Amino acid sequence: MPELPEVETTLRGIEPHIDGQIISDVIIRNKNLRWPIPAAIKKQLPGQKLLQLQRRGKYLFLITAKGTAILHLGMSGSLRINDAGTVAEKHDHVDIVFANGKILRFRDPRRFGCLLWTEKPVEQHKLISGMGPEPLTDAFNGDYLYAKSSGRKNNVKGFIMDGKVVTGVGNIYASEALFAAGILPGRQSGRISKQRYQLLAGCIKDVLARAIAQGGTTLKDFTREDGQPGYFKQSLKVYDRAGESCVNCRQAIKQKQLNQRSTYYCSHCQH
Repeated sequence: MPELPEVETTLRGIEPHIDGQIISDVIIRNKNLRWPIPAAIKKQLPGQKLLQLQRRGKYLFLITAKGTAILHLGMSGSLRINDAGTVAEKHDHVDIVFANGKILRFRDPRRFGCLLWTEKPVEQHKLISGMGPEPLTDAFNGDYLYAKSSGRKNNVKGFIMDGKVVTGVGNIYASEALFAAGILPGRQSGRISKQRYQLLAGCIKDVLARAIAQGGTTLKDFTREDGQPGYFKQSLKVYDRAGESCVNCRQAIKQKQLNQRSTYYCSHCQH
C-alpha cells in the first residue's frame, strides 16, 4: 500500500509536469472506486488552472479556484504522467488531461483508492479534518507523543499508525521506526517513557525522510510516476524479513499479527 513516502514521491514526480497548467478534460472510465467519483469532477475541473498540489498524510490535493480534487491511492493505486494519446490499459480508471499535452493517469487495480471533490476549504472535509500532525513537521515530537499516549492501553504500533495521532505513518515505516528506536511493537503505548518517545519520534522522522530520498518502497504494487520502483526496500531492516538475520544481533526477525497487520521485529533488540 502506498504510504506517506510513496505519496510524497508521487507528488514530487508529477508536480513539474502539471503545476500551473490548464485542465482541458477529465476522462472517467470507471467511477466505482472506494466511493463513486462525483460528477462534479468532470463538470468543474475542465477549464481550471491547477493552482497547487499538496499532500496531507496519504492524500493528494489538486487545488483550483473552483475547488479541490482529493485523491487517495488506496491499496494499489498509482499516478503516471503520460503524453496525450497514450493508450489506456485495463485498470487506468481516470485521466486528467492538461492543455500542455500531458495526462495525469490514475491507475488502481484493486479500486480501494478514491477521487473526490470539495468546494469548501479542503481542511474542513470529513476525511481530512480529524487528521493528526504531519510527522515531518515541528508539531510532531516526543513530547507530543508522550502526552497523547497518556492513559492509553493500545499497543505502540497501533498508536503511531492512528491517523488522528499522527498522519501517514503506515505499516512499513511503523515497523522500521520501532526497530530503530528499540521498542517492541506490542508494548502498551501508555507505559512508554517520554525519553523513549523522544527517540521514537526522531526515528519516525528519519525513516520517512530516508524513504522519500530513495523514492519510497516498492514491494508489490507501487511504482513512481515514471513507472520506476522505489528503492527503499533495500534499506528495510525488519519489514518483510521474517526468518532473516537481524542486521544488529543476527537473531531471526520475527513476524506476528498486530491490529490485523503483519508486524516485524527483533525480540532481542526491541524491548
